[in-house]
Amino acid sequence: MDWLYAFIVGVVEGITEFLPISSTGHLLILEHALKIHKSDLFNVVIQCGAVLAVLPLFPRRLRQVFGFWRDPAARDFVIKMVAAVAITGAGGLILEKLHFKLPEETTPVAFALMIGGALFLLMEWWINDKEPIGGVTWSVVVAVGVGQLIAAVFPGSSRSGVTILMMLALGMSRPAATEFSFLVGVPTMLLAGSLKIFKELHHPLPGTEPENWMLLLWCTAVSGVVSFIAVKWLLRYIQTHTFTMFGWYRIIAGAALIVAAAG
Repeated sequence: MDWLYAFIVGVVEGITEFLPISSTGHLLILEHALKIHKSDLFNVVIQCGAVLAVLPLFPRRLRQVFGFWRDPAARDFVIKMVAAVAITGAGGLILEKLHFKLPEETTPVAFALMIGGALFLLMEWWINDKEPIGGVTWSVVVAVGVGQLIAAVFPGSSRSGVTILMMLALGMSRPAATEFSFLVGVPTMLLAGSLKIFKELHHPLPGTEPENWMLLLWCTAVSGVVSFIAVKWLLRYIQTHTFTMFGWYRIIAGAALIVAAAG
């Protein structure tokens, strides 16, 4: 059953990593539902797999990143992307110094899902007849950096969900906000994941069981394939649709989770 559980975890991680519905929250719910326990290293590695898998979906932006010194517009975009990652990284180091630990209860996740869902519905109502007025400004950079920290502190809020909401509020279009959220999330997750993997391998906690690397690679491969499909779908979907569906999903999922916890 370990292989089946790893497949299920990989599918859930792949679907939820970039969609604005919270991968951390859904993985926590899955742990409680299936009565399984995964190490922090396991979670981080499969997240990195999901993140790496979506890079081929942004060929134009990747060309800009690697050739940024030739194009002033590309250079401005890369500098702003690096700045957003740096803001998140600085905040993450502070949280680590304070020995911050994610809550493991599902009730905070449920409330974060519902609040985020309500905010998406309100945001879509507010911007309904408004034309997008802004690109990636420095206000957007700060908002995205801080938004990723908010998502790191409150499981269930969703990194992409919080950052997309902030960018929509600042006047960006849905496709542009989605793309920048994803592109900033890639180096953020990879840097945080690499640091976590390094620490876990070089300074393992006493009494921890060794990882089943074959199982981990299987789960990572599944999450990568599913993530690629999910992000490719979302990038097309958001060209002609709003985030209202995700808002309602979050509210229903959060309410169902509260009812299940009460039962």
